[in-house]
Amino acid sequence: MILYLHGFRSSPLSMKSRLLAAQMQALGREAEWLCPQLPASPKLAIALALSLVKDVAPAELTIIGSSLGGYYATWLAEQLGCRAVLLNPAIVPLIDLEQHVGVTTEFHSDKPFEFKREYIAELGTFAVEKITEPQRYFLIAATGDEVLDYRDMVAHYQGAQQCVIEGSDHGISEFAAYLAPVLAFCGIPADAAQ
Repeated sequence: MILYLHGFRSSPLSMKSRLLAAQMQALGREAEWLCPQLPASPKLAIALALSLVKDVAPAELTIIGSSLGGYYATWLAEQLGCRAVLLNPAIVPLIDLEQHVGVTTEFHSDKPFEFKREYIAELGTFAVEKITEPQRYFLIAATGDEVLDYRDMVAHYQGAQQCVIEGSDHGISEFAAYLAPVLAFCGIPADAAQ
């Protein structure tokens, strides 16, 4: 089972989630794909994620998180003991998201949502100081990320499998090229079609 957690202001309509969903469908494994629209509240986002995977054994679960979703995925992986793939993950979102308090819109729908000041404190409760089992993590970080510093990511996920992309951007525009290694890490080989 794969649970995909999108980033701040993003949605299941993001390019990365659509590419992964299409690949899972092509492999006949769409029943093993979950990608919810996350609420703005970190506490509610985590509660939703936990409810979706409550009956999934940790060995059968991989959480893929992009940006803020990567921050959530890290906390969830530490709690559940499952694998996690991090795509340009936020490391200290409390600092980065302070400027976004207020009403803003989702990238893919322009639907308004409110990011409340109390959500900053909620974020703090899901901080992971240091990952405990690096072999359960796969980091993909772009040196050209215009939102977050890839060096923070590389340091935070020290010892994990890492793929540092020279250049690129926060959204990892060429993500299609990384589908096979991401799915392989999730335990889904490229030739797994039934």
